[in-house]
Amino acid sequence: MTLFYDARGNIYGVASPALLRSRGIAVPDSAALAASTRQAWAASAIASECGWGTSPRPAQAKAKAYRCDGLLVGPFQALPPYDLLIINTDGSLAERSGNGLTIFAQALTDAGLMTGACELRVHHDKPDAPSTVATRVEPAVHQQVAGFWLTLGQPAFGPQAVGAVGLPSNEPAHVSALAAINPQWARSEFVRIGNPHCVTLVEHASALPDNRQMHQPGVFAPLKAIAFAPPAGDGRPCAAGINLQWAARDSANRVIARVFERGEGPTASSGTSASAVACAAWRAGWVEAGEVAVVMPGGTAPVRLHAQAGTLLSVSLFGAATLQG
Repeated sequence: MTLFYDARGNIYGVASPALLRSRGIAVPDSAALAASTRQAWAASAIASECGWGTSPRPAQAKAKAYRCDGLLVGPFQALPPYDLLIINTDGSLAERSGNGLTIFAQALTDAGLMTGACELRVHHDKPDAPSTVATRVEPAVHQQVAGFWLTLGQPAFGPQAVGAVGLPSNEPAHVSALAAINPQWARSEFVRIGNPHCVTLVEHASALPDNRQMHQPGVFAPLKAIAFAPPAGDGRPCAAGINLQWAARDSANRVIARVFERGEGPTASSGTSASAVACAAWRAGWVEAGEVAVVMPGGTAPVRLHAQAGTLLSVSLFGAATLQG
């Protein structure tokens, strides 16, 4: 049975390759092969495991075609390090998901497969990034909440880091397609933390998009054109698509954010998006290194930034997940 977990309002299903094969979905034994052949089976897996089925649809989820934000397929082996795939609801693969990895770590823990720190390796098919993205995950307690710290490594900045084309190299960037939707969305930072992000910095929280607003066709369609890779989107400025975030400065080391995910759309929260927002806020001089709180509709993500001599050396994310009934 596919299990569903919630991490800050982000819900993923967790299914083993053997479970999917028992449903007649031909998932290869190797995670690398499964990623390279995902067009043959991933959409069927999403349709089979992520539909509403007999589950009642909550009132707040009426705009969502699926009961979750994606499907985590794994592990592909019995001992760590563990391989997995992160499938968006459009059938595409993600390079990394902070909430998804938190959920997967919790599912491994619940199954007795993870008793301490270990490495999780995400396989994907994006041509502009290494085909395996590894993350060290360590059980921890933060502010009396049991969860996991995810070590995401050193972020990279700028258009080249995310494969953006047709933009000047000076930063912050101006993404004309975003500014055309809202003139206040004129200043963006590109950040890669395993996967690519475009963080748009706004002066006031009132300029942040509302998740309900982003579901409206007049807003959803142009955002999808920017965020999604072809054929669902335009692939401009990034041919492989890009995750979109908006951030407003709050107080001290606290930032308010909204998220529109590549391959998914508006979402209550995203771990790697929160990490990208914290990195962009640091680069803009809004926050100092150390712990940054990124506030999203689904909850607040604690992010740790380690900097030295004006260089951001690493970013870590804390998350916790609960099994859904």
